[in-house]
Amino acid sequence: MTASADTRTEDSDETSAQAVRAAMQAGYLDLARAVLYREYLIFVRYPANAVGGIVISVFFFGLLFYGGRMLAGKAITDSIEGIIVGYFLWSLSVGAYQSISNDIGSEAQWGTLERHVMTPFGFAPVAFCKGIAKVVRTFITSTVVLAVMLAITGTTLQLNVLTVVVVASLTIASVLGLGFAAGGVAVLYKRIGNWLNLLQFGFIILISAPVFELGWTRVLPLAHGSALLQRAMVDGTRLWQFSAIDLGLLVGVPAGYVLLGYVVFQYTTRRARRLGVLGDY
Repeated sequence: MTASADTRTEDSDETSAQAVRAAMQAGYLDLARAVLYREYLIFVRYPANAVGGIVISVFFFGLLFYGGRMLAGKAITDSIEGIIVGYFLWSLSVGAYQSISNDIGSEAQWGTLERHVMTPFGFAPVAFCKGIAKVVRTFITSTVVLAVMLAITGTTLQLNVLTVVVVASLTIASVLGLGFAAGGVAVLYKRIGNWLNLLQFGFIILISAPVFELGWTRVLPLAHGSALLQRAMVDGTRLWQFSAIDLGLLVGVPAGYVLLGYVVFQYTTRRARRLGVLGDY
């Protein structure tokens, strides 16, 4: 009996060791594939939630458009292209921000945060991949919202797919950095949802920042990318037609905010470990 039990124990240990080795051998490509597939399953299994998000976005745009037309008349009609592009970018930004900040807060609330910390990849890469996957989904839903907005207003935009995707993706990358920082603060202080949601309305100010009149606003998240996206979708400017300085800022500013957000995230999660509150809620 003892020998048989020892054999079973050794087999179990060997199986566990093999599972750990297999997990360690998994690369970041496998992680990205698994997270994208998870997001796809959530999307197709709960379509009512996805459709509800689209309906809400269209509803608020309808209030903005028709209400503004009643109050401002022709003034809002003359600037409708800029409003559509700004609303499109805002919906992308909110989705990117919530994908990390709210997701980390939910993991802390559900008590599933520790499993991400114990993965061979580490907490930050898993959270970042989940954020990227949600951004891909947000791109799809926001594109549907954009099509509906164009149909409602009867407006046409210059939609060069390569330019729009590259500029929009790099622009909202800075918001992923903010989401990282906010998620780390949520791990440390737990219930700060109201403060996290308040920041979303600040995106409106950043998107509408006058970067051509105030040059220093180019280093703010969303501001410079929003101006380039306006030029791309309204004026038809192609990616290769932007100046080297514009492209450098488009890449450098988001990279800086992602790095800053990662540093804040690492600091707050390590502090939460030292205080013993990583798994507490």
